[in-house]
Amino acid sequence: MQGLLRLELGRPPVTEGGLQFLWVVDFPLFEAVDADGSPQPAHHPFTMPHPDDVHLLDSADPADLLAVRSQAYDLVLNGWELGSGSVRIHDPDVQRRIFALLGIDADEAQDRFGFLLDAFRFGAPPHAGFAFGIDRLVALLAGEENIREVIAFPKTQSGTDPLTGAPGSLDAGQLAELGLRVLPPAD
Repeated sequence: MQGLLRLELGRPPVTEGGLQFLWVVDFPLFEAVDADGSPQPAHHPFTMPHPDDVHLLDSADPADLLAVRSQAYDLVLNGWELGSGSVRIHDPDVQRRIFALLGIDADEAQDRFGFLLDAFRFGAPPHAGFAFGIDRLVALLAGEENIREVIAFPKTQSGTDPLTGAPGSLDAGQLAELGLRVLPPAD
């Protein structure tokens, strides 16, 4: 409780201090190494490693794997994450190495991600993505402490939409068309 009070007292209101932007970079590519020695991705298995760290992917030392930086980035405004993105792996050899480190063998990689690996045969330019949270920016500009005050289609704590009642149930025909079935609740 004291920690929450300290944070609350030390944090200025969102409307004070102007707009302070910050880029967060050099995220780790892996967040941990499991008992089998396999690294666990910090984001997703398609984030390009930092070019200065690619050689570390060949190391047998788990500490070296944990030192690999990713080409991922966040845009932060006044302590709020506004957007996030990364450079995607565009080199098939790097992608195979990442899959191998994660314990995904060549056959499984082809089954699960063949569409991507096959596309690499035709060449892929370096490319990146970025998702921007416009609702967070609007909350900051409006001086709101919570995005629920400005979000266009808010959800309840249970994830339902009070305006439309979504998610709703599907009839048997819709489920069959999608190849889905509903399981009974677990006891």
